[in-house]
Amino acid sequence: MPPDPVHAVKLNCHPETPTDAVRGIAARVGREPGGKLAVSYIVEGDLDRIRVPAPRPPGIASRLWQHTCCEVFVACKGLPAYYEFNLSPSGEWAAYAFDGYRLPRAGASKTGELDPQVVVRGLARKLELEAVIRLDRLPEFQGVPLSLALSAVVEERAGALSYWALRHPAGKPDFHHSAGFALDLGKAAG
Repeated sequence: MPPDPVHAVKLNCHPETPTDAVRGIAARVGREPGGKLAVSYIVEGDLDRIRVPAPRPPGIASRLWQHTCCEVFVACKGLPAYYEFNLSPSGEWAAYAFDGYRLPRAGASKTGELDPQVVVRGLARKLELEAVIRLDRLPEFQGVPLSLALSAVVEERAGALSYWALRHPAGKPDFHHSAGFALDLGKAAG
């Protein structure tokens, strides 16, 4: 069976949160052997104006979305339940399970076992974040088509936040909205 394709996409800045510190954000995502999801983000712009969290030991942290952070939302295609993964340039991460739109899953204790591996590189005018997410530890995602929402929050040194997504719903920024699940990945290669 041929390997799954890697999807290259561009994120769009929400019209209510314009910024000239960021020129653009590109993302690449694909399934890897063993039930893993590989995702990378490239933030291009004036990095001197962007607040990038300092490196920290890898591990779970909360409220990462309040600062510069890349996010991946993963659902089984056509189903309301989903997971949210926050990936910080600090190397920290968080995972949350939901049964439906902003409805936290009771007893979702497996999220700590997901342990995504985050690698960050800062170049002259680019910030690259790569992560491998262990979907193999979530049986509901094995061998089924997935719907993904890719997004990012960028914090400027002055404190302003811009919100980026593959697709934004009408109204205020809302990465959890079903309209944002705009990237479909087929079944994983066997």
